[in-house]
Amino acid sequence: MLKLLIAVIAVLGLAWALNPKPEAHRDKLSQAMAERSQLASVLHIGDVAAFVSTYHSVGIASYSTLNDRVVTYGAFGVVLAPDQR
Repeated sequence: MLKLLIAVIAVLGLAWALNPKPEAHRDKLSQAMAERSQLASVLHIGDVAAFVSTYHSVGIASYSTLNDRVVTYGAFGVVLAPDQR
């Protein structure tokens, strides 16, 4: 039981330490929007969207929102941008 508790604490500590920062979310949002549209890439719409997005952290994970929609989420140093349709 003690080994399990130590493992859980270690994983939670690692998740907290590797929680992506706001810049990682902004970069991923810009990159994802540029990949989805050439026009968005040329006009740098992703950069504007990333600038006005809001970062939220829950300690061991984080996400960003734009117009009350989750546009990126991340944990353990990885940020993903789900397909927004």
